[in-house]
Amino acid sequence: MQFFFEVLIGGLLSGMMYSLVALGFVLIYKASGVFNFAQGAMVYFAALSFVGIMEKGAPFWLAIILTLALMVLFGVLTERIVLRKLVNQPPITLFMATIGLSFFVEGLAPFLWGNDIRELKLGIQDEPIPYLIDNYGLAVSKFDLAAALICGGLVAVLALFFQKTKIGRALRAVADDHQAALSIGIPLQHIWVIVWAVAGFVALVAGLLWGARNGVQFALVSVVLKALPVLILGGFTSVPGAIVGGLIIGASEKLAEVYIGPMVGGGIEGWFPYVLALLFLLVRPEGLFGEKHIDRV
Repeated sequence: MQFFFEVLIGGLLSGMMYSLVALGFVLIYKASGVFNFAQGAMVYFAALSFVGIMEKGAPFWLAIILTLALMVLFGVLTERIVLRKLVNQPPITLFMATIGLSFFVEGLAPFLWGNDIRELKLGIQDEPIPYLIDNYGLAVSKFDLAAALICGGLVAVLALFFQKTKIGRALRAVADDHQAALSIGIPLQHIWVIVWAVAGFVALVAGLLWGARNGVQFALVSVVLKALPVLILGGFTSVPGAIVGGLIIGASEKLAEVYIGPMVGGGIEGWFPYVLALLFLLVRPEGLFGEKHIDRV
């Protein structure tokens, strides 16, 4: 039972990091109603920019500020150059635009900072917490716990932002109907700038955490693929859904690898979340917290 809880806790903590990546998708989807294919490239670009700025001699705090400013600038330019031209276009048009944006950013990042794998240290050791080892025999990583707390705090703040602030309500109105939002005076372009800037900040935090764990490399782009089953379970428009979906995926993939993997030859952690998401789609396509669409005859 002790080993079970150890695996479960490790999975839940990893799930919070998946939730943070999924949150970037939720932010853009809420504002534009389109799946942002470029989110993975943004995570990679943010992490690589941070490391590149530090290599130029900037201290940690200054690198954070400069990278955040760079990601906000990225959001503003994305709205001005890409999205503003596509207002009221079909969602598929916006989706294709984010695909093009993704390939552009994936090429821009190594062009500016190089494509060598970099080590990223945040001052948090990836080692077991002595108190839990001594008193409960649980090997829970300091880094996993710290990352989960950071992700949980950020998700909670953004959830309150969407539910309680005027900008958050305007953002939900824009997501529901662009034309209706414009007709009541909501500045569509301003809302998109804000949400892309916030998504850039989320990408920075996700890039730092995943970069510290796996190294800053192009593989960070593929980390966002784990956000897909999280979004399917939680719902594409729900911030709380990103949390719950991340916890479910994180815990289920670890438990499946440990207890089911040996029965089928192992290596199921990579694909088990997608099977789980596919089965869930058959029961509740809109997700646990997504809005259920009712067809009108």
